[in-house]
Amino acid sequence: MEATGVYWIAVYEILEQQGFHVTLVNAQHFKNVNAQKTDVKDCQWLHQLHANGLLRASHIAKEVFRELKSYLHERTVLQNQKSDTLNRIHKLLTQMNIKVQHLISDIEGVSGMKLLRGIAEGKTNPEELLALIDITKLKADKEDLIKSLNGIYKKQFIVILQHSLKAYDFFKDQMKAYEMLIEQVLETMLPGDEHGCKPVIKKKKGYVRKNQYSINLHEYLKHIIGVDITLIDGIDEISGLDIISVTGTDMSKWPTAEHFASWLNLGPRPKKSGGKVIGHERRFTNNKATQAFRMAAQTMWQNKGSLGHLYRRLSAQKGSKKANKATARKLSVIFYNMVKNQTEYDKNKLQINTERQRAKRISFLQKEAIKYGFLLQNAGA
Repeated sequence: MEATGVYWIAVYEILEQQGFHVTLVNAQHFKNVNAQKTDVKDCQWLHQLHANGLLRASHIAKEVFRELKSYLHERTVLQNQKSDTLNRIHKLLTQMNIKVQHLISDIEGVSGMKLLRGIAEGKTNPEELLALIDITKLKADKEDLIKSLNGIYKKQFIVILQHSLKAYDFFKDQMKAYEMLIEQVLETMLPGDEHGCKPVIKKKKGYVRKNQYSINLHEYLKHIIGVDITLIDGIDEISGLDIISVTGTDMSKWPTAEHFASWLNLGPRPKKSGGKVIGHERRFTNNKATQAFRMAAQTMWQNKGSLGHLYRRLSAQKGSKKANKATARKLSVIFYNMVKNQTEYDKNKLQINTERQRAKRISFLQKEAIKYGFLLQNAGA
């Protein structure tokens, strides 16, 4: 069966419910004769290739992971809509000549939202607005805050702010509703002991910032996967949830870590002609797991560990884009080995690679020095 947009999903679901084993094929993996493409010829060509075992099945996660992925996608859409609403509120404040959003680092925080709701209620006196918050927790001076609240409080601006805050509250409530659905799915994925009892996950404590989850994702992931993948540098609980919603927890579908990295489109794809590499193919993907690994790799530029050293070295040699892809591939290999072998994250193994690179660099410098008639000596000798 050919994967065409989203049209294959309904047919796939129906066939799967009826007990059929469906092989979903990427349309890029097979080609037909140019200018002679029809639906009938496509079916015949797919049948012939599949009969000869030349087609590879696309990865389709289990139903529970597909349900989880759907909820995560909708929550992300709502999160983006909430961010758009906040951007419109920022624009509205600028039109009102209010500059408090530049003095408060996070207008979506407790103090910022109290000020916005105070303005929406019709309060225009800066002193009265500042009485709503604890200014001792802010870095800005009181005089600067008063000046920043001397705005143009027209009726139309107040009405628009009221409706914008209602939209903001709606999106936040919908995000929490999807979080409850996500938690229900995660509870069904929790493994049970020999008596069938599942572990009890404690509620998340403390203040939940911005777009963070109000549920204890860290504990859920640790019990479902069997290892703590958040120990990997750059991967937090949200990115870890995004990854397993696509890949699942069964790594046996990929024989090796190289297969897993290639499926994520993070491995090199050399073009060969006559046994020689004439270039490398560039491919683009919308795989959410790939995006999560790439986002994690972007944080490595300031990491002080081995992965950070790898990213900075490759960035200096080959550029940031190639460094990002190579580091993301390294993270995917670590993730694969941890989940498949059920081993904890060990930074010492990465440290060995760093020492090896250092030794190779010293050896290269010594050879270059001898080549030009010099002799290197240790500064401490």
